[in-house]
Amino acid sequence: MTWDEYATAWSALHGGFDPRRASVLVRGWLRLAFVLGRPLGRLGVPPTAVTVAGLLICACVPLVVLADRTAGPLAGAALVLLAGVADSVDGAVAVTSGRASRLGHLYDSVADRLGEAAWLAAFWAAGAFGWLVVVAGALSWLHEYVRARASVAGMREIGVVTVGERPSRVSVALVGLLLTGAGALITTELAAGTATLAVVVWVLFAGYGLCQLLAAVRRALA
Repeated sequence: MTWDEYATAWSALHGGFDPRRASVLVRGWLRLAFVLGRPLGRLGVPPTAVTVAGLLICACVPLVVLADRTAGPLAGAALVLLAGVADSVDGAVAVTSGRASRLGHLYDSVADRLGEAAWLAAFWAAGAFGWLVVVAGALSWLHEYVRARASVAGMREIGVVTVGERPSRVSVALVGLLLTGAGALITTELAAGTATLAVVVWVLFAGYGLCQLLAAVRRALA
């Protein structure tokens, strides 16, 4: 399968959004997933195995932060990056090997939400306010819930790519944990403040993204 063939198949599975017309960052990320996923598909690796591996990596993020408040956030950031790659690669494996299915898409979505909960738990472990972490998780969950219900209601296109999508959450978790780790090298108070600020950014992105999505759904279903 060539990149163009993969992009066409990927677009059909994602509401018609063509990755070849995406931003340089998104296009490059998806192309990296294609490059990594194609050989795994040829080897017969099941896409669900990659999904489970990514979820297990996510589960380790809050554990390493709890284990070491200084080096833990930096290790957690590396795990978030690895999990983000796995999240993209499982879809590439499914598409390039012809194993893409609705059930696999469901598993992937559930794993994404659980993984994001683990990242937010890592910020809580680093000192962020618990209620703020819950708000961040709720807004991200609501974002995905609205998109899913809009699809059931008849919105066939993707509608809009908001600022609160999955790549933004990966970026906030990655950069937030890196900065939290840097702050922890100075004082634990600075680490806690940085973790809280990262969750605030997550909330702002998720809240604004939800407003963007609701506006797009209203236009599509009006």
